Amino acid sequence: MRQIEIKQSGVLFMRYFSDLHTHSTASDGQYSPSELVRRAKECGIEVLALTDHDTVGGLREAVQAGEEFGLRVIRGIELSAKEYPTFHILGYNFDVQSPELSALCQDMKEGRDARSMRIISFLREKGVEIPLSEVEELAGGNIVGRPHFAQVLTRRGYVSNNREAFDCYLDTDEFHQRVERSKPSAKRCVETIKAAGGKVSLAHPYQIGVSDGELEGIVKELASWGLDAIECWYPKHTPEQQQFYLELAKKHRLNVTGGSDFHGERVKPEICLAALELEVDWLFE
Repeated sequence: MRQIEIKQSGVLFMRYFSDLHTHSTASDGQYSPSELVRRAKECGIEVLALTDHDTVGGLREAVQAGEEFGLRVIRGIELSAKEYPTFHILGYNFDVQSPELSALCQDMKEGRDARSMRIISFLREKGVEIPLSEVEELAGGNIVGRPHFAQVLTRRGYVSNNREAFDCYLDTDEFHQRVERSKPSAKRCVETIKAAGGKVSLAHPYQIGVSDGELEGIVKELASWGLDAIECWYPKHTPEQQQFYLELAKKHRLNVTGGSDFHGERVKPEICLAALELEVDWLFE
């Protein structure tokens, strides 16, 4: 069901049931791009953004599936910035042939490949022996991420589930100090997406782990480089956080995005696809 929102200027805007943050097997999601689109359609989603980590590899399939199932698919990506351990930038509706974006994705892939070897060594020091070939097979030739390592750790009985794999091995302070991969600056992430003609949103702000005042400083700096929006609607935001992010977006004249960060029940069992009522017309301007 679509709703019409009337702005003070008298301009009419449509709101669509949307999920602007999802992942497929092109990175660390459970479902192929086409299967993800099919499931989104079944959930009543009208606009879906596929935002795989550091790759555009699944976008063509997703867009084609969207045409088949009658659902609008937005080309998206989620980029990791180096300033904080979990500092993510979402890009939307860009030119996938952009040379700047292609170069950045290649850099990110090389960084992930190098990190995979370091993760294997790190786990071996902890008494955990898993073959990299099994992790890569699980990734299916696509981007290798920590969730792939978590699934192999679970499969081999070192942990009981993915969450335990992260808590014990893949998301500890020691892991981030010793195994963190190379990442671009947030400025490069934003400017690369803008150079590709896309829109930029700050993903799940709470994960940066800073105070509200520090976060506002980050948002102001990102906005000076071209930030378009903040991901205000997110499953793990508290009501208080959500309200602060909405106020922050309004104060700095930014748009509002939202998404589930869906990976599939095998990867993130607590997260389902979300049909959020969002204004998305600005993404296509």
